Amino acid sequence: MSNNAAVFSAADLALLARGEGPLKTLQPPVRLAIFGDPVAHSASPSMQNAALKVRGLEAQYVRIRVTPEELPDALRNLAPAGFVGVSLTIPHKQSSLPLMDEISREAHLMGAINTVKVVEGKLHGYNTDGPGLSAAIREEFGIPLKDLRVLILGGAGGAGRAITVQCALEGCPSITIANRNPAKGQSVASEIHQSLGKEVSSLSLEAENLRTSLSSVDLIINATPLGMKSGDPSPLPHQSGGLLSPHHLVYDTVYSGGETALLWQARGMGARCASGFSMLLHQGVLQNALWFAEPAPVETMRATLATPRG
Repeated sequence: MSNNAAVFSAADLALLARGEGPLKTLQPPVRLAIFGDPVAHSASPSMQNAALKVRGLEAQYVRIRVTPEELPDALRNLAPAGFVGVSLTIPHKQSSLPLMDEISREAHLMGAINTVKVVEGKLHGYNTDGPGLSAAIREEFGIPLKDLRVLILGGAGGAGRAITVQCALEGCPSITIANRNPAKGQSVASEIHQSLGKEVSSLSLEAENLRTSLSSVDLIINATPLGMKSGDPSPLPHQSGGLLSPHHLVYDTVYSGGETALLWQARGMGARCASGFSMLLHQGVLQNALWFAEPAPVETMRATLATPRG
């Protein structure tokens, strides 16, 4: 029976590690999950379970609510529970770093992990947010990320930092991050320069600063949480939103199922724009490929993700 809508607990995982509890009774057996708090909203189970079915694997992927305090034990329980790996979402991407046995270079630079693979009992951490964004930009706009001058709204934290690092790794002609806390942005810019030798500009998320920057930018990426809730304003202040033009590409990493204020703003100015659906898809595709060391069934995962949850 599929458990795409169910939410399990860290205690349930601990029981499974001892060979008992509700997760033990599921068929096909649970081998993958997403850890988060909250986690009930996650669209990943339907996408990943569709991929497992196409692969012909007797396994399933579930949601497990894990609090920050529970994370260390939950990760330690993966190997004895027979897990292949897990996805990590808020608030675990940064705090999981010191809990890994091995960390990929990209995840280390991004300061966050969204994918864990269990390898001979050891935890290997990866980050597919940046590469997923890169694949999404090429798909949505037909242009490689490396060819674009980029402005990242909220580029210093969480997924934003992963995207900023990805832009640096790909050698984008110019990278600017805009944050409410400019000191945090400058700190990330300095780290990237020291690690990769790539210049990153940092400015505060205010209309006057953005006014100057927008004229020399090709791609604007929203990596702030604005847009996740109905009624959220655009992360671009109204005054700067008016400076969007038809030459701009606007990508909102938020995927709410509807049009965010930023996308509405962009369409009104004639800019090409896209929601975070494609990033959600491609980061999940890359996770699946990491877990099973072979290409994932992209179109199956896309079709399942696009189907409204019942």
